[in-house]
Amino acid sequence: MERCDPRALLTTVGRISAKQVATALRTVESMNQQQRLALVDEIYLKQPNLLASCVVQAKFGADEYTVEFLVNILLVCYLAMAESGYEWPLIAVEEQEAHMARMVGAIRFSEDIEEPAAAEAARAQYIAGHPEQALLALVVSQCGGWLVQVAQRNAEKESDKFVMMAAMNIVNCIAHAAAQKRRAS
Repeated sequence: MERCDPRALLTTVGRISAKQVATALRTVESMNQQQRLALVDEIYLKQPNLLASCVVQAKFGADEYTVEFLVNILLVCYLAMAESGYEWPLIAVEEQEAHMARMVGAIRFSEDIEEPAAAEAARAQYIAGHPEQALLALVVSQCGGWLVQVAQRNAEKESDKFVMMAAMNIVNCIAHAAAQKRRAS
């Protein structure tokens, strides 16, 4: 049996493809308000804790536009999950808290590295090793665009960091959930 170099960067193949993410994004963008509300109702039944992590942002100071932005990310993630052929379990609040703590730890770790190149390498390794890179890319892209719009409107708020963390945590919860392949019917 051949051994791998333990220093080699591990890569994983996600359960959700870039094509499924793109399809989900186009679907959400084409939905009218009634269709979006119906999908939110479905998410409330199947993944209420992920939905709660979006709507709670209003209590942290996020405006309606910002909460809607975050809910739209969840809509795309949820549809991509549905397209994937996997069945996700209910993601519990405790799981969300654990993933948030891990993410904060990873951020702090990279910020505490004094050598800029090493800090960047740590962030790159985190991204390269993420189990759901297509979802991660979507959320990073969406958050980047949203931040540009916020800056253009001079509407920056302290709560923006919580919104970005919530968006990233949705991806991390989905990525690390013990989803099972659906059986062919």
